[in-house]
Amino acid sequence: MPRLVIDTNIWLDLLVFHDPRVQALQDGLASGHYRAIGTHAMRAELAVVLARPQFRLDESQQQAALARWDALTEEVAVVPPCNLSCRDPDDRKFLDLAVAHRVDWLLSKDRALLAARRFAQRRFGLNIGTLEQMLKQEQAAALEERP
Repeated sequence: MPRLVIDTNIWLDLLVFHDPRVQALQDGLASGHYRAIGTHAMRAELAVVLARPQFRLDESQQQAALARWDALTEEVAVVPPCNLSCRDPDDRKFLDLAVAHRVDWLLSKDRALLAARRFAQRRFGLNIGTLEQMLKQEQAAALEERP
């Protein structure tokens, strides 16, 4: 079961926009094929973002999105910094958690996180990428396993 750290933008695609491009992630999380982990700080960031006026979500819609995050995510304790540099200090929590828990993927669309991909792979063996990149790699691995 691949373990994932998922950034806020992808959670928005899944919980608010119901973007069909994240359906495979939604299905995988719901079925237990993927396991997402997150921290209280990540959930709090999502709550702040959900309350932004541009999303036009009332309180019950915000709470429903957070309840869905709760159902799909295992909340874990805050971890120490991994000393992996990132241009956006708000993104550190995603890197720190992914490194500390040695997850299979940190899924993101954020340029600052994606920019750390090569160094994170070399130094920690951490895959940082988009959902599409993870799915493509999974597909390739499945093809290699076929006799």
